[in-house]
Amino acid sequence: MPDLSFSVEGVEVVPFAAAPQLAFKLRVRNADPEEAVHTVALRCQIQIEATRRRYHPEEQERLSDLFGEPERWGQTLRTLLWTHTTVVVPPFVGSTEVDLPVPCTFDFNVATTKYFAGLSEGEIPLCLQFSGTVFYAKDAGPLQVMLIPWDKEGRFKLSLKTWQELMETYYPNSAWLCLRRDVFERLHRYKVEHGIPTWEETVERVLSCTEEEVRS
Repeated sequence: MPDLSFSVEGVEVVPFAAAPQLAFKLRVRNADPEEAVHTVALRCQIQIEATRRRYHPEEQERLSDLFGEPERWGQTLRTLLWTHTTVVVPPFVGSTEVDLPVPCTFDFNVATTKYFAGLSEGEIPLCLQFSGTVFYAKDAGPLQVMLIPWDKEGRFKLSLKTWQELMETYYPNSAWLCLRRDVFERLHRYKVEHGIPTWEETVERVLSCTEEEVRS
């Protein structure tokens, strides 16, 4: 019966995906190097272990939207669920490497995007938890099926530069913001009524008016 272990040996930006995506280089090993594994239907839950790294004062300020004031982080700083993903591992003997696709978003309404964007440098500690189904045959016998135990997991430190490179590839010199429909319609009406050609100029005009009111 297969006894699989999992480790991430690297990560790459996928340059031409339909949406921002990372490819984690996942090494799958079987404890028995001679046993043939037919295929693995693998599921993976990825968590950000936010408590396993230090934060500079400027990072703490930017992350206050997520965790509150730094004085309360002993109670509020917590592990964040990033995503779920799946991959089918092809037949192998001993070990193999597959690309584990990890879709990403630049939506600042999502907690993980706020977390990544709030960091200035360093690495993000990740915990990958695996489950799924293994198909294998013993000594040329019939195909057998087993479930991957829930205690199978691996850890990896994702460089913040990799995430920044990913977002710069898909959203060069820009950011993505989702607005409630009625708020968007008000902003669109303001843009049209004032004959403003771009959304950037529209937001800048609104901000300028707000700053003038504050100064007054």
